Amino acid sequence: VQLQASGGGLVKAGGSLRPSCAASGFTFGSYVMGWYRQAPGKERELVAGISSGGSTYYAESVKGRFIVSRDNAKNMLYLEMSSLKPDDTAVYYCAKGRGASLHVGYDYWGQGTLVTVSS
Repeated sequence: VQLQASGGGLVKAGGSLRPSCAASGFTFGSYVMGWYRQAPGKERELVAGISSGGSTYYAESVKGRFIVSRDNAKNMLYLEMSSLKPDDTAVYYCAKGRGASLHVGYDYWGQGTLVTVSS
């Protein structure tokens, strides 16, 4: 399993970013995929997930601002982030689920991409 996130960067508060994740080594379309983040001094947290069927989950802190999507033909996962806040500053990781649904947990994490939101 290989998961490579990219597309992070420095953005001002209120701005937008769209990290992406290239996946390989497994049948991408058969698994739930998610985005985690870890801010300095904090635990890693799940911010969004998308099942193989397209059902989604969002942490309360990002609902209405982040949109997770996937392209099964390209083995790609995306996170459209808008109305960014300084509290969104973190390393963002994509993750592979243990199965197809949103409730089975995650078992692989890739390299992260850093998102920095300035005030």
